[in-house]
Parts: sequence; C-alpha cells; structure tokens
Amino acid sequence: MARRSTKSSRSKIPRSFRRTKFVLWLNVIVLAVGGVWFLLQPPVRQAEVRLLVGNAFARDKHVAPLDVAWDLYQLYYSPDYVTTPPAPGDRTHLFAGVPRGPDATPAGRLLTNTGYLVGYADSLASPLWAAYRLTDLSPLPDAGERPDKFNVDERTIARVTSDDFTHTGYDRGHLAPNYGIATRYGDAAQLETFLMSNVIPQKHGLNAGLWKQLEMKIATSYPARFGEVWVLAGPVFGAKPARLPGRGRARPAIPEACYMIIIDESDGRVRAQAFLFPSEPVDGISLDFYVTTIDDIEYRTGLDFLADLPDDAETTLESKPASRVW
Repeated sequence: MARRSTKSSRSKIPRSFRRTKFVLWLNVIVLAVGGVWFLLQPPVRQAEVRLLVGNAFARDKHVAPLDVAWDLYQLYYSPDYVTTPPAPGDRTHLFAGVPRGPDATPAGRLLTNTGYLVGYADSLASPLWAAYRLTDLSPLPDAGERPDKFNVDERTIARVTSDDFTHTGYDRGHLAPNYGIATRYGDAAQLETFLMSNVIPQKHGLNAGLWKQLEMKIATSYPARFGEVWVLAGPVFGAKPARLPGRGRARPAIPEACYMIIIDESDGRVRAQAFLFPSEPVDGISLDFYVTTIDDIEYRTGLDFLADLPDDAETTLESKPASRVW
C-alpha cells in the first residue's frame, strides 16, 4: 500500500513544475560555473565582464542576453582576434594609421573635424573615407535636434552644395553618422557631420536600410559591449564613375558600392569585421550576407587600411572575414 501511495503522489506532480524545477537548477549551475570562472579571471577581464553585464540592463543601450553570452566567448576564446602590439599614432579617430593610396601616401586630403576625419578627393567631388571612434558612455547622452540643412565645406576645392543632389534620385548619405557623433562629441560635432565633405550619393534603399541599421548598431550596441570601436566608412568607385546629373562645376562621383570596417581592440588583441554593400541591396537580405574581408575592400578601392600594424598582424587580420556579425 505504501508503494502505491508513493507512486501516486509522484504522478500528481505537474510536468510543468518538474520542467521549471529543472530549468531553475540548470540556471543555478550555469551561474555557479560562471561565478567561479569570473573569480579566476584577471582584473582586466573582470572589469570587461562587469561592463558587459551592467550594460545589458541599461535601457539606453541595445545589449541582448544572447550578446552577453556570445561576447564572453568572443572576448577570450574566439579565433577572430589577432595578437599585436598597440597600434602607434594618434588613435582619437583612427586605428593604425591614415588610409593610404596606391603610392603609399595618405589617400585624399585630410580634413579634421571634432568627431571624425575625412580623406577627401576634389577630383571626384567626394570623400574617399571617413574615420571615427565611438566610446561607451553611461548614461548615453541624447542627440541634439537633427540639423535641417547640409553645408558647403569651404576647405574643399569642389565646394559641393546640397542642391547638387536635388532631384538626382540619390540621398545625401553620411559617412560619419549624425547620431553616433552627436551622442559622443556634442552639438557642434553633430553640425559638422552635415558638411558636404562627409556626404556621398546613396540610393535611399541603402541609406535608410542596412547602412542606417549598421550605423545604429555601432552607436548603441558595440561600445556598450566592447568599450570602444573604430570605424572606417567610404564609397567604392569604378574605373570611370558616373557623375550626378546637373550642370554644376562639382558633380560628385556616384559609388557602385559602399564599405564599412569596424575595429575592436581588447587586451593586446585586435579583430575586425568588414561589410561591402552594393548601391541597391536586395530587400530582406541581412547584414550577414554582406560580410567580407578588408582585403576585398582594399582591392575594390585601391586603398590600404591599418597600414601601421605589423605586416604579419595586418595580413592575418585583413584576410579573413568575421565569423559572424557582432
């Protein structure tokens, strides 16, 4: 009789309760293992973990629980990182040096702004690249009101105007982004992102689609997860690029594609992810489809990125695509 009573009482325990109990114990074990792992890490890594976990609970930062788990693996065990000495030079906006042209000299005329740098080509009436760095701030400041106009950059010979884009079928596409720069460097820096030297012709589908999606991911997620990131963005021109229609003396060249390179450094190691977008991406295709190598972007643009890194580190970093979108 006692055995039948025990069997009967067990069968009355709801299956959902047993499943919940299992999940609870699984979480306890995972937390315990994670806690022991955390205590065994050096202080630098413990600080990185605290930052990552803390930002996952911040309302103004986009860090998903899955990001936390994946980033912890990436930070310490991913093959994407390359060990290298600290990159030399001023790293305020650039990582590992100014992009270089085929003759090994800086690509484009350097234009320095508060929150970003530009390499500008007057012959194309276009920037060749823009570089900026975004850091993690807590809380993340609000961006100022978006400026209502673009301004001529008087430092350029081309003197491209906003009107040069009117009725052309192309957006005025930012390279250094309005939101990311505004939240890190303030209102004056935000206004500088509306200089025409920071603008390229972009089809609306790209400008308002994947390009914007990646810009916002870089601005709201990456610094919160990695502390800081460096970004290089620019156009890809063909051998004889078409120009915007019109009669102005400065008719900007039309890119056939656009690139973005993101650099992350952690504890003497560097990793990169690179994207190459056609001028009109196919609807419904995710960022993963456009992951490429820095080598590919260099081949398409004729530019040399990260030239100040040791040759072996540069070769390794630039030759392999990121294993997944960060």
